[in-house]
Amino acid sequence: MASFSRLKPYSLPLVTIKPAYRPQVALCNMVKKRLDYQKLVLNCATPQFAQLGGIKWHMIQRNIIVRSEIVASSAGSSDDSSNALTDSHLISRIRGVCFYLATAVIAVPLFIAMAFLHPFILLFDHYRRRAHHFIAKVWASFTIWPFYKFKIEGLENLPLNTTPCVYVSNHQSFLDIYTLLTLGRCFKFISKTSIFVYPIIGWAMFLMGVIPLRRMDNRSQLDCLKRCMYLVTKGASVFFFPEGTRSKDGKLGAFKKGAFSVAAKTGAPIVPITLLGTGKLMPAGKEGIINSGSVKIIIHKPIEGINAEALCNEARNVIAESLLMHGYGVH
Repeated sequence: MASFSRLKPYSLPLVTIKPAYRPQVALCNMVKKRLDYQKLVLNCATPQFAQLGGIKWHMIQRNIIVRSEIVASSAGSSDDSSNALTDSHLISRIRGVCFYLATAVIAVPLFIAMAFLHPFILLFDHYRRRAHHFIAKVWASFTIWPFYKFKIEGLENLPLNTTPCVYVSNHQSFLDIYTLLTLGRCFKFISKTSIFVYPIIGWAMFLMGVIPLRRMDNRSQLDCLKRCMYLVTKGASVFFFPEGTRSKDGKLGAFKKGAFSVAAKTGAPIVPITLLGTGKLMPAGKEGIINSGSVKIIIHKPIEGINAEALCNEARNVIAESLLMHGYGVH
């Protein structure tokens, strides 16, 4: 009993309960159990215990209240942070809905203009289709203007519209196409055949001469490369995303050699382009949202050669170096 009387209230263990439900309820239970435990010890102790301890009961209560307020404030701040994240996600979703509405509203009258001009385009500019690409530039510029700003670096490296080239770029987002159309160059994209059935957008792609591709179909891939080589020999440019698909983690993936084979066989220069920021605005797999931010387009110096593998390695190294300089990863 003598040894028990020498105990100090500060040495009393704190009983914590792992909450299986809301933190506020668990906090109340924890404080209540500790309060009951302290009362039990003080009631069982001798009168000398209170004197030797030098701590009165109201001081213990104050200690418990202070600790309770600290934990409660932490729980409150966690809830505030969660609400802020929820509000931010909601705003991104609203921006995404407005983006697609703007795309549709702007596309309708411009598509009518494209359809009206199309017979004349086939007669006088069958391969480049410069008027259609100008309309596409206007459509893309007006669509993205309210949602994000973009900056172009290395514009002096961009070849003239009359020079047939093979453009290659990293692929991060659905917004890549919109951003690249603002360059105003008459390059033909390669797109999945399923996109061409989309009203207005798919039809406009068909009028522009976008090249269809059935994925996982070797025959379709071969026909696509042949079509690209034919267009380049006729004075048009083509555009490839050598990774083949959008990056899921924002890092640069391995390059396929199709684009570089076209350049090597036709003698057309490779124009590497680095896109920065589109993956943060609209990540791959989250096409329903648009986050706030900006985009940067870096146009690198053209590369020429007759060896497809060497062209592939050099172009990828240029884009990878640019991504690493701006804090992006590379596989």
